[in-house]
Amino acid sequence: MDKIVVEGGARLTGVIPISGAKNAALPLLAAALLPTGASTFKNVPQLADVRTMAKLLGMLGWQVEGERTELTIAPPAKSRLKLEAPYELVKTMRASVLVLGPLVARYGRGRVSLPGGCAIGARPIDQHLKGLQAMGAKVTLDHGYVDVEAKRLRGATIVLDMPTVTGCENLMMAAALAKGRTVIENAAREPEVSDLARCLLAMGAKISGHGTDAITIEGVDALFGVEHAVVLLGGARPEHLDAVIAKLRAAGVQVAAEAGGLRVRGSGEIAAVDIVTQPHPGFPTDMQAQFMVLACLARGQSVIKEMIFENRFMHVPELVRMGADIQIDGRVAMVRGGARLNGAQVMATDLRASASLILAGLVASGRTDVLRVYHLDRGYEAIEKKLRAVGAKIKRVKQ
Repeated sequence: MDKIVVEGGARLTGVIPISGAKNAALPLLAAALLPTGASTFKNVPQLADVRTMAKLLGMLGWQVEGERTELTIAPPAKSRLKLEAPYELVKTMRASVLVLGPLVARYGRGRVSLPGGCAIGARPIDQHLKGLQAMGAKVTLDHGYVDVEAKRLRGATIVLDMPTVTGCENLMMAAALAKGRTVIENAAREPEVSDLARCLLAMGAKISGHGTDAITIEGVDALFGVEHAVVLLGGARPEHLDAVIAKLRAAGVQVAAEAGGLRVRGSGEIAAVDIVTQPHPGFPTDMQAQFMVLACLARGQSVIKEMIFENRFMHVPELVRMGADIQIDGRVAMVRGGARLNGAQVMATDLRASASLILAGLVASGRTDVLRVYHLDRGYEAIEKKLRAVGAKIKRVKQ
C-alpha cells in the first residue's frame, strides 16, 4: 500500500493544472446508459472512482473504450445486458447508485446494492427512492439490494427533503425518459448538477431551471449519443468557488481571477475566520477539512460548523497529533490558531481528510507520512506530481 511523504516548509510557486471533477465525471458516465448510441466524454480524471464506474458500466454490458482522459461508452447487445450493480463494486463507491435512475428509465428495471463509500456520516438513498416512487416505480428492498421497476416512469412533482446532489442527478436522468413533466423542488444547485443537465440537453433531453432550486424536465421518448467534456477543466472556475474565495480573502489570502484560472498569493499573516458548511452556493463541506488546516495557522480562534455530514471531523485527531489545537463539540470545531505544526505519521480517514493532511504536511516542520492514501486516489489526480511541480517536497512511496 502506498503512502505520501511530505517534507514541510518548501515555498510553492507556479501553475497547478485543474483536472476534471470527480463529482461531475461520475454522473456523466452513468448518463451514458440513457442514449441509444455511443457517447464520448473528454477530460475525464484518472481516478479510482472513475475506474470503478467504468468497470460497473462494463459489468452491466456497456462497451467502455478509451485511453487516459477520453472514454467512449456504447450500449450493449441484448444478450450482454445486465440490470444489476453488484455489492462488490457498489460497496467501494456510493456513486454507483447513479446507474439506478437511468436503468429504470431506459429498461424498466434496476437492481443496485445499497451503497458504501467514505465513512463520513449517514448518506442514505431514501430521497432517490422517494422520487422514483413518486414517478410510479415499485421499490423493493431485499437482502441489501434495492429493486426498482416501472413499465415507464411518469412525470411528477418531487419535493426533496434536502438538496441531495446524487439524488437530484439520479432523478434528473430518470425523468429525462419519463412520460410527461417532472419538477424537482429543493433541488441541488451544485455545478456538477448543471453540467449533467447540459450533457442531457445535448442528448436531446428537455430540461430547464438547473442551477436553481427548481428543475423542470419534460420527458422524451429517446435520447441520443453525445460528445461532452467534463466541467472544471482548463483552470479553476471562480463562479463555482464564490464562498471559498470569500473566506480565503477574509483570512487575508490574495485571490484574483485571471484568464484561465485563479492566482493565489499567501499573505504574511492569516486571520481567523468562521465557516458553516452548507449546500451550494454556501461553503462546501468538501472544503471544510482543507480550510481547517488554514485555520490552524491563523491568528486567533476560528469556529467551523459542519452542517452537512455528522461525522466529518475524523481528520481532527490526526491534525492534533501534528500539534494543532482543536476542540470538538458535536458538529462544531473550535480551532485555536498559531500552534506550530510538526511532521508526524498520520492516517487518512476519507477523501477530503487525505488532502487536508497533505496540506498540513506542507506547512509543518519536518517529515509527514500520510498513510491509507487509497482514499486520496479516489478523488485527486496525481496530486503529488502537481505539488512537486510547484516546489513541494513530496513523493509517493511503496510500502
